[in-house]
Amino acid sequence: MGVKSDRWIIEMARQHRMIEPFSESQVREGISFGVSCYGYDFSLSNEFKMFDSDSVLELDPKGDPSKWFTDCKTESILIPANSFVLARSREYFRIPRDVITICTGKSTYARCGIVVNVTPFEPEWEGFATISLANTAPRPTRVYANEGIGQLLFLEASEICEVSYKDKKGKYQGQKEITLSRADK
Repeated sequence: MGVKSDRWIIEMARQHRMIEPFSESQVREGISFGVSCYGYDFSLSNEFKMFDSDSVLELDPKGDPSKWFTDCKTESILIPANSFVLARSREYFRIPRDVITICTGKSTYARCGIVVNVTPFEPEWEGFATISLANTAPRPTRVYANEGIGQLLFLEASEICEVSYKDKKGKYQGQKEITLSRADK
């Protein structure tokens, strides 16, 4: 298993529509996104779910998360101190059967206390990524739509997996919007 290069990412995006929309080079307006040396810097859409801390006493992944958030469409959002929002990627991903991804946050946001949490994209997962943006700073922090938020590293396996995310009919397959937790009860 090894990390894939910029040439591999460009080829996969061209041939297999692995990332749409796709930028073959770094876009350096605002917070950068696009192909990097060994990864792809993806960006935020303008859709967010703002956590409503005033009306929620407890977060339970087996509960009804629809009551915890307010939908918001905007070009930037201010995340309160010690809180979080959910967002989605601007890009739609189609991960090959012999690839898994790891996501890390952009250093620009890390320096402002923002922790970007995205679970790995498993083999044959596809959809828009739902992203948790946690503000660990003691002050509100702003994030921007249509600009970079995190970097994906693509790891290609030496063997094809026996059961892919698509095969097991994963509950987050093909998501088109910010998807709340769907814990099995």
